[in-house]
Amino acid sequence: MFKKILKKVLLGLVLILIAGFLSYFLITPPPAKKIVWGLNFSQKQAQNLGLNWKETYLSILDDLKVKDLKIATYWDLIEPKEGEFNFEDLDFQIIEAQKRKVKILLVIGIKTPRWPECHLPHWLKEKKLEERNQKLLEYLKKVINRYQPSPSIFAWQIENEPFFPFGECPQIKKDFLKKEITLIKSLDPKRPILISDSGEFSLWITAARLGDLVGTTLHRRVWVEKLKIYLTHQWFSPTYYWLKSKLIKKIFKKEVICVELQAEPWGPKSLPQISLKEQQKTMNLEIFKENIDFAKKTGIRKFYLWGGEWWFWLKQKHQDSQIWEEAKKLFK
Repeated sequence: MFKKILKKVLLGLVLILIAGFLSYFLITPPPAKKIVWGLNFSQKQAQNLGLNWKETYLSILDDLKVKDLKIATYWDLIEPKEGEFNFEDLDFQIIEAQKRKVKILLVIGIKTPRWPECHLPHWLKEKKLEERNQKLLEYLKKVINRYQPSPSIFAWQIENEPFFPFGECPQIKKDFLKKEITLIKSLDPKRPILISDSGEFSLWITAARLGDLVGTTLHRRVWVEKLKIYLTHQWFSPTYYWLKSKLIKKIFKKEVICVELQAEPWGPKSLPQISLKEQQKTMNLEIFKENIDFAKKTGIRKFYLWGGEWWFWLKQKHQDSQIWEEAKKLFK
């Protein structure tokens, strides 16, 4: 078993290196003719920044005029006590988006965006794996049945990068992910299911096999905790993402969209715990523009920017609206 896993890892690394080589020396991708710009929203992230999350959300809808949203759901907020569900906050987000004819990619599951990635209810943590999985399926059924009638939901994203080991999370096994997908399809056979994977360290093949849509990430400047350094992904050119997306389209007939385009800092601690000067090492107005420019060259046709809560925080807490105003131009 170890040898099989090792062979797969080595093969993946070889293919990634080949794709990287081709992307730098042999191919220049055509830019996408028309890009759809969307935005991520996390109630928890807004609260972590000390913001009124409803005010933040409504400003995104009414001031930025975003028409495509990726909304993260959190199991610990929806079912804080076993069997007792509180949909009030998520209802607000769905209803307000629906009023404005906003399209929603709803992220559901045990692993959803923002640290620690897995947002387990406190009561679930002591349960054994089999019981936890059963509770997760019951929870998913509740969420899907509640929001399936909403015309705003255009797709379900089940789990966030389920194959990428990031965050304080139990491993999500492929067989169980298939059970989640089967459940969703049985409850809502018409809407597509999106499976996401790392933009830099994956070929997206497993995501393409399981999902109707493939989601990738694109983070250009990151803090690497194990090395204690900032790292810029300079060796990943726009063609690297374009080439992989073309292969997925050719082989699996699936569309690739970017579900996270970095537009906020990535530092050694959470944003409220690091200074503005430190934050600007990985994100400022100039870097924001660079990332938008980079995205346009990948040939990918849809991007959800990652960082709207932070833009609002800069605007509200530091009277700096530069990135907020620059982002407005994308959503016109």
